[in-house]
Amino acid sequence: MVTKATRRVFPSFYYGDESERGPYPVPRRGVKVEWGSDHHVLAVDRDTCTLYEIYDFSMDGTGRVSAGSGAIWNLTSNKLRPAGWTSADAAGLPMLPGLARYGEMQAGAIKHALRFTAAATQKKFVWPARHFASDSTDPNLPPMGLRLRLKKSFDISSFPKQTQVILQALKTYGMMLADNGAPWFISGAPHAGWDNDDLHSLHRVLGKNYEVVDMSSVRKY
Repeated sequence: MVTKATRRVFPSFYYGDESERGPYPVPRRGVKVEWGSDHHVLAVDRDTCTLYEIYDFSMDGTGRVSAGSGAIWNLTSNKLRPAGWTSADAAGLPMLPGLARYGEMQAGAIKHALRFTAAATQKKFVWPARHFASDSTDPNLPPMGLRLRLKKSFDISSFPKQTQVILQALKTYGMMLADNGAPWFISGAPHAGWDNDDLHSLHRVLGKNYEVVDMSSVRKY
């Protein structure tokens, strides 16, 4: 979380033609950068109800920020990015709304769709995605933005408690393909309360246990 008082910067983006120039709230110290290869940084300004997301973040000793791409989202609006634009995610969607959060799980219900990744995707995107990240035209590969739902008939009663909450969300709200990555990988916000042994049981859910959601009749913003 940041405020209007947080230092603002104009990062140098290598996908600058598909990024909002800024400014972005980036303090000189204490920036929480995602572990791994993507180095995402996410920040919400409570004062302005604005979400800032940066991909491949780095900051030098002078406080200058370089990154792959950046996206700024007005959280009071449903407006999407221009067609063909990436974001901090390959699909051009915001990341934060699709994360499983520990507080939601602890409360007993995740009341929104989740984001997931696939090892190989198609050179295509479907609404609400705005961007693809593949050269393959293989129709058997999924397009960015594909929405799946865990089948109603899938029995989740034998799964551990934390996983059951996630699986119920996948039945009720589903999940959207947001990026290339590990197959069927569902993302969550870091928290010490997550039980990794519990969450590893998600590997028991197979692709055949999902069904595709037809989004053609949904209002397009």
